[in-house]
Amino acid sequence: MSPGSPTPKHDAVVLYSPHKAVPDHEAVIHRDIAMRIADLLDVPYDGFFDETRHAGKRCYFVPSDTLLTPAQRDRLGILTEQDIFGGYANHAFMPTKAITHGLVGTHAGRPVGWSDDFSRRVAGATLAGYTAFSLTDLHEAAGRLLTDGPLRLKPVHATAGRGQKLVTEDKELEAALEGLDPVMLGECGVVLEAHLENVTTYSVGQVRLPGIMASYIGTQRLTRDNRGELVYGGSRLQFCRGDYDALRGLPLSDLLRQAIGLAKRYDQAADACYPGFFASRRNYDVAGGVDTRGRAAMGVLEQSWRIGGASRAEIAALEVLRADPSCRCLWAETMEIFGDAETAPAHAVETYAGRDPELGLLRKYVMVEAYGNK
Repeated sequence: MSPGSPTPKHDAVVLYSPHKAVPDHEAVIHRDIAMRIADLLDVPYDGFFDETRHAGKRCYFVPSDTLLTPAQRDRLGILTEQDIFGGYANHAFMPTKAITHGLVGTHAGRPVGWSDDFSRRVAGATLAGYTAFSLTDLHEAAGRLLTDGPLRLKPVHATAGRGQKLVTEDKELEAALEGLDPVMLGECGVVLEAHLENVTTYSVGQVRLPGIMASYIGTQRLTRDNRGELVYGGSRLQFCRGDYDALRGLPLSDLLRQAIGLAKRYDQAADACYPGFFASRRNYDVAGGVDTRGRAAMGVLEQSWRIGGASRAEIAALEVLRADPSCRCLWAETMEIFGDAETAPAHAVETYAGRDPELGLLRKYVMVEAYGNK
């Protein structure tokens, strides 16, 4: 069945949180997105999935995380990407940053299901880097990367740029590794990646609902959170009805075309190398910048096969495309503002405002513009 093709109608759209409680600022957005997907599919929204209440019903799921394991997939009755806004993977390392880089060699530790073929296929589509699942492999990877310049040590589950450490020498590496749990390292891995300066982060993605598909390219905005740390502050995205090739058919800069090509290569490698994987929401962060020798560099940083920061813009774009069959392209943007110092644009629609226990005062917005406006 091709992406975006019609399927038998679902009985309801439901939320699902497989692993953890979702922060309030995310829960509000997730509920809004699920309700809008229900409108797009013309089926009822029915809250959180309940095995008893939804027994015998064919549900369309909006989970907070990428779904894992065949047992979970089968228990929920999810058959294909047409049953989920997000994705499914057989292995826990797949939806994390760990998948982006290869290992230091055939001798390196690895989790069950790891694909060296995937690492070979995405080489050149990612920045220089390694994933390590042991301290021995970590030190070997760091030794190789530090000969060319600074590296970034990245926890594989962190989001919005949090938790990363810049390492320029062995002494800083030892300090960065203090408190690292070898057991967790063996289970989850850690990423070591070449550091870039003057970075622009591009968001490249594709979103598919039954009967409609759109692809997009744009840039991310960084902002200061309430602790003063630079974090994700939203995305401005250019959408096109159709696949990545339709997107590349737009009048784009060479850098944007390059970012789309790298993301498409990563995307196709995941489909080819990890049997059982599927996703209706595919988002790739692609970084472009300058390495320590002054050379231009670009590569995919990570993937998101789950509901994410740009998803409210994705759904806003699909709403426009569904309502107006003649519309081929448009802009959609999300914005996240911490504290009360910054003011949102006058045409922005507020999607969340509240005080998160961990993040403090936070406001979120979405905006849609006709194609050609900037």
